[in-house]
Amino acid sequence: MRNAVKVQVLGALVLFSAGWWLAGCKAAPELTQTQALALIQADYDHAPGAPFDITVDDRGMQLGVHANYWLGSKRYPNGYWGDFTLTPEGKKAVKLPNGGDVIQWRPERPGDVHYAVVVASLAETHLKARDVGEIQNLGDNKTATFVEDVNLAGLPDALQNIAHQPGNKLSTQRVATFALAGDKWTVKSIE
Repeated sequence: MRNAVKVQVLGALVLFSAGWWLAGCKAAPELTQTQALALIQADYDHAPGAPFDITVDDRGMQLGVHANYWLGSKRYPNGYWGDFTLTPEGKKAVKLPNGGDVIQWRPERPGDVHYAVVVASLAETHLKARDVGEIQNLGDNKTATFVEDVNLAGLPDALQNIAHQPGNKLSTQRVATFALAGDKWTVKSIE
């Protein structure tokens, strides 16, 4: 009889301990695509804005002249080289990598479609996330692919038109990794 009581007490203790242990193990909360998009966008919104480097091809140069951002100041004897000086309006919209105010247009030949220069916007841009893919498990973390867009909304319309010319990458596919912090998912990294 004593052994039976001991076995029952021991069995009850084991069941109680197992139940207590299982109660402490909570399942990770679900992470939906909508939640993932909100977390990524919140991460982007928290980051400071940054200037956007804009590649300016021949068509972009023409748009910049039409927008009064730069004016031709010197034409070279070969007929296709030129210097373009930033106007006061242009100095409010862009800066040049060398810090000066003259764009030196030096293509290799007339009609060179591969030649371009780079200017940086003075207005800072932010990134936007969209099109989050399926959430994948990666150990204790989760991952999802998404599309990252450069938000040009803060740039003047003419500069946005120049940025939409070939040579500018306005969208990129990225992968976000999410980690559990307490009982909530957070963005661990974006690659």
